[in-house]
Amino acid sequence: MKEIVVISGKGGTGKTSITASLAYLGGSDVLVADCDVDAADMHLLLQPDFAKEEDFYSGLIAKIDEELCINCGKCADVCRFDAIPFKNNQYVVEPIDCEGCSYCAKVCPVSCIDMNDAYAGKWFSSTTRLDTPMIHARLGIGSDNSGKLVSKVKNEAKDLATSTNKKYVLIDGSPGIGCPVVSSLSGANFVVLVTEPSISGIHDLKRVYDLVKSFKIKAGCIINKFDINESGTDEILQFLVAENIEHISSIPYNENFTEAMTNAQTIVEFDNGELKEILTQSWGKIKAIIA
Repeated sequence: MKEIVVISGKGGTGKTSITASLAYLGGSDVLVADCDVDAADMHLLLQPDFAKEEDFYSGLIAKIDEELCINCGKCADVCRFDAIPFKNNQYVVEPIDCEGCSYCAKVCPVSCIDMNDAYAGKWFSSTTRLDTPMIHARLGIGSDNSGKLVSKVKNEAKDLATSTNKKYVLIDGSPGIGCPVVSSLSGANFVVLVTEPSISGIHDLKRVYDLVKSFKIKAGCIINKFDINESGTDEILQFLVAENIEHISSIPYNENFTEAMTNAQTIVEFDNGELKEILTQSWGKIKAIIA
């Protein structure tokens, strides 16, 4: 089983649309994992059934036992996050503000503060409308444990892929270079970088590849909307050669790209012309590289 991660240095490059198309082309060989848990949207294209749902807990959150509390205020004094206001003649913990450091519990003279597991979101095991298994998640409001939730999604995806004999785990990673991307890259066999020839696209491609290099993972690149800036595309191609990154394909600007999203379809379902041909060839090239 091979693990393929699709990432981009910035949002808006077409990463998720391309990943969904690769999932369509992969058919029964593929298990899909949406690791963009902060802004998950793969479900809009693949329409999973949310058959299995589980809460995910990560980190700690303080809770004051109001019956035991003597309102001394020591907890509020030491809280650097201003998470313990005095309301209605009682100190209370604001869950959104609490960082789970436990300092308040340590200084409480009557031990009335408990540190409980913090709710961080939900993860799901589904079957998509393409009859493809999919593991995905939704980060809870105000939660900052997206990296750990990504790890949970990846582990569940690998276990299910192994038990169902899938050839590929296809992962839609988050944009940027933060903790969710680091978690997405851990254990991957191949990385597909999706970029565009804009100033920010080129800058963030180079930045995210620095992260990929630290993992020593082989990478390939798909240049989306390559024809909107020829000099930018030339700069990207030179960068790919210099860094020994496989040039998988270049996709021209085409309004069918967004029309497919509007119609809740993958690109290769909506477009039977040039886009479908390029993406079909791209999937074939990716499989050949990691074979």
